[in-house]
Amino acid sequence: MSDLDLKLKFAMITIKTKLLLKNCEQVIMGRRYIICTSCFVLFICLIAQGCTNLFFVPMRPHVLTPEAANLEYEDMYIESSDGVILHAWFLPAITEAKGTVFFLHGNAQNISTHLGSVYWLPAEGFNVLIWDYRGFGKSAGEPSFPGVIYDVESALSALIERRDIDPSKVIVFGQSLGGALAIYAVAHSAHRDNIKAVIIDSAFSGYRAIAREKLSDIWLTWPLQWPLSLLFMDSYNPLESIAVVSPLPTLFIYSENDKVIPAHHGELLFKAAKEPKEKWVLKTEKHIQSTNSQAIRKRLVKYMERKLKIDSE
Repeated sequence: MSDLDLKLKFAMITIKTKLLLKNCEQVIMGRRYIICTSCFVLFICLIAQGCTNLFFVPMRPHVLTPEAANLEYEDMYIESSDGVILHAWFLPAITEAKGTVFFLHGNAQNISTHLGSVYWLPAEGFNVLIWDYRGFGKSAGEPSFPGVIYDVESALSALIERRDIDPSKVIVFGQSLGGALAIYAVAHSAHRDNIKAVIIDSAFSGYRAIAREKLSDIWLTWPLQWPLSLLFMDSYNPLESIAVVSPLPTLFIYSENDKVIPAHHGELLFKAAKEPKEKWVLKTEKHIQSTNSQAIRKRLVKYMERKLKIDSE
């Protein structure tokens, strides 16, 4: 385990400890508090914009920077198409660049806690753009699905416009929510010709589908899982967009041990996708933990090298 992995692990333990303490305080207040809070949340969902924004769990402070991994990096500030300013880190390849990875992280925290998924790529010869959606980290604004869809295309445009990368060798890599966003964004992007492969790690097949499953896990909301799931917007449903990603090569990674996004979501997406496509079904890795494995890292490098070579011939 590298120094950065250890630092990230310590940071996440600290965050989880704080959340646990907060949850303990709520539990002590008893079931009445839980029921009242749940009813209040449902009421807010009904009178506001539905429950869709509950998919976003942003965190403002950074827990570390790429300096923790002795990485060269550049702070980038990107203007989204509606004027919101987004923050990103551009990590240049340590050796001659083979290509550039455009990374979309999951629904929680910010780029500092997701750096562990991609910090190893510059040493393998890949540039990386890791960036925050609006409302996350140093990005301005508040998260919303229409806004985040703007953000994906704007960040991809800003990457392609850089003079220090080959804009014809971009690989999109999305994890969890980032994978779902990547599917819709790539399917509708004006920059499809710049993208040589799409990697989808631990994504869910639909917003209402995963919301329904999570509601069924809670005794209070189990009887209402179907009507409540309708409060979640499904306009950017990845299952409905995945076939349009073709003919771009698409790799699906999901784990049978994922307790957050069960493996059947990955299988549904894979079946709905058109060729060329590939799937790696992992046995023991937890949610978005695939790149913790040295073996998976090596496979990913080979996969990306193969796709870049095929498309450059």
